Amino acid sequence: MPITLRAYKAEDCLQAIAIWNDVVKDGVAFPQKDYLTTESGPEFFAQQSYVGIAEEPDTATVMGLYILHPNNVGRCGHICNTSYAVKKSARGRHIGEKLVEDSKIQGKKLGFKILQFNAVVRTNVHALHLYKRLGFTQLGIIPGGFLMKDGHYEDIIPHYIKL
Repeated sequence: MPITLRAYKAEDCLQAIAIWNDVVKDGVAFPQKDYLTTESGPEFFAQQSYVGIAEEPDTATVMGLYILHPNNVGRCGHICNTSYAVKKSARGRHIGEKLVEDSKIQGKKLGFKILQFNAVVRTNVHALHLYKRLGFTQLGIIPGGFLMKDGHYEDIIPHYIKL
């Protein structure tokens, strides 16, 4: 089925929460430990500069999403940060790539100059391969920068791209 990209709407919230929480539950990619709830989810998504949705339009099923927001403030406020989540059953369909490309477009529209990923976990080989293929620059390695769900620390590899 085809996938379309669009801005988040309030009616996406429950599906977006479920996809987000699956990534949090896996404990290998997002820094968050707490799950979004029907109370916290709407506020969380509303606080973002932009939330992108990947949807199967025929079924109105959310297949993935990303959040985009400033990475810092003031003199570094021109740098944005994003996080991506794809529904487990939809992985392997290049939805993540579409979300990344859309986030670059939306970030630029919002006036950001740079997109930076602070914590790409070294074991997230699919993300690392994708970011390399899309032209992101690795900034180095932060040894033990991410606490994995099983309790061990894994390296993180920050990345950036000019928008």
